[in-house]
Amino acid sequence: MTDVVVPLKPDARAASKPSVLTVAGLTAGYGDVQVLWGVDLVVPKGEIVSIVGPNGTGKTTLLLAISGMVRARSGNIQFDGEEIANRSADQIVGKGLIHVPEGRRLFPTLSVRDNLLLGSYARTDSPAEIARDLDLVFSIFPILAERSNQGATTMSGGQQQMCAIARGIMARPKLLLIDELSLGLAPKAVELLAESLVKINEQGISILLVEQDVMTAFEIATTGYVLESGKVRMHGLTKDLMKDPSVQSAYMGL
Repeated sequence: MTDVVVPLKPDARAASKPSVLTVAGLTAGYGDVQVLWGVDLVVPKGEIVSIVGPNGTGKTTLLLAISGMVRARSGNIQFDGEEIANRSADQIVGKGLIHVPEGRRLFPTLSVRDNLLLGSYARTDSPAEIARDLDLVFSIFPILAERSNQGATTMSGGQQQMCAIARGIMARPKLLLIDELSLGLAPKAVELLAESLVKINEQGISILLVEQDVMTAFEIATTGYVLESGKVRMHGLTKDLMKDPSVQSAYMGL
């Protein structure tokens, strides 16, 4: 692929919606190493947007910069109409932007239920509201209800990923960032997780998904971005991206 950003057919329906997240000209990196180079990205409210690309291309760094874990060197990050570039991570979480990191990061000495309740630690609403949301995540992930008293890291990898996502929901997000949904998981587990993201989105939660499995990422999202060498190479409707010969060749083995 070339260095030029290639926009495909725009999604007029999504474009008519207000955005929950707008990233413009974002650069970021570590020490003397620059990883992101002028990244532009939009997540419309109520949508699922997917980012794909090879290892080492800056996908995780992009999510870390959005969630305040990595400092933005330049550019803007607007969340729900407010500039959040270089705000502290705790301030960003308090505004309703929740990051489910790569690797799940569950607390191994705690039960599934206690890991989930930690997601609500900063909330100031009533215990009844927290209990209602616990029932919601159990309805989306019934296996977590069955294993609520089990040690979180004694479950399978797919179930641990469910727990990590469910913990994010307990924070009542407006936008959920999910890094590498399918990493190290069996195809059946990935299929169940993808179905769960659709159910979460139906609750009005916007989702920005970073994923190496292009078919999974683009089948559940309306809009997709291809990130390579820290730059957006292509973006557009996922149905169009999946038909593009360069995407098919580089990422779909066609």
